[in-house]
Amino acid sequence: MADAFRADAQAAAEARIRTFVQQVYGWMAAGLAVTGFAALAVARSDAARRFIFGNPPVFFGLIIGQFIVVIWLIRGLSVMTTNTAMMAFLGYSVLTGLTLSSVFLAYAEATVATAFFVTAGLFTAMTVVGFVTRVDLTRLGGILTMGLIGLIIASVVNLFLRSDGLYWLITYAGVLIFTGLVAYDSQMIKELAQRGAGQDARGQNLAIMGALRLYLDFVNLFLMLLRLFGRRR
Repeated sequence: MADAFRADAQAAAEARIRTFVQQVYGWMAAGLAVTGFAALAVARSDAARRFIFGNPPVFFGLIIGQFIVVIWLIRGLSVMTTNTAMMAFLGYSVLTGLTLSSVFLAYAEATVATAFFVTAGLFTAMTVVGFVTRVDLTRLGGILTMGLIGLIIASVVNLFLRSDGLYWLITYAGVLIFTGLVAYDSQMIKELAQRGAGQDARGQNLAIMGALRLYLDFVNLFLMLLRLFGRRR
């Protein structure tokens, strides 16, 4: 009887973990789909392209809007209602798609597709690493966060320097950093699931937070790989 009870408890725990992980990756996939559709819609509409890229206040307003929404999400998810969190995440995905449509104008569609599939493959591989490795990646997370801050600073500096050498250094470092972050964030999501995330009313919010982190990793890794493939129009 005791063995049967333990087996039932273990099966229930595994089901909860599986459900939470499915929610995280489901939301991430939904966000990427919304971003992709928004980007394609703008890229294929002359009027939309002129409105966004022909009006600097509109374009920079969208970029500022992205920063505001993502900061609001990161800082406020713990106290938001689930519906607000869902709408904010999907709204951020739309904003990202509107600005990300520029890649279809700058690069050949075949290049964009290649970069996307390579990103998807690398993302999947590092997700598996994050879930199956027995190595604690907590320390790696701190190093990657510091590297990400350095990457942002170097990118801002290179807006003024316009150095090709620094551009490629940022690109290769970005691929390494975001590849590592995929594994780190995947392990974090696994640990959240094992600690019982998703069992209370805020479980959906935690799933959306995990999805947001993976979504940002995917998008930024895609942009860095797109630089490497680099067949501009």
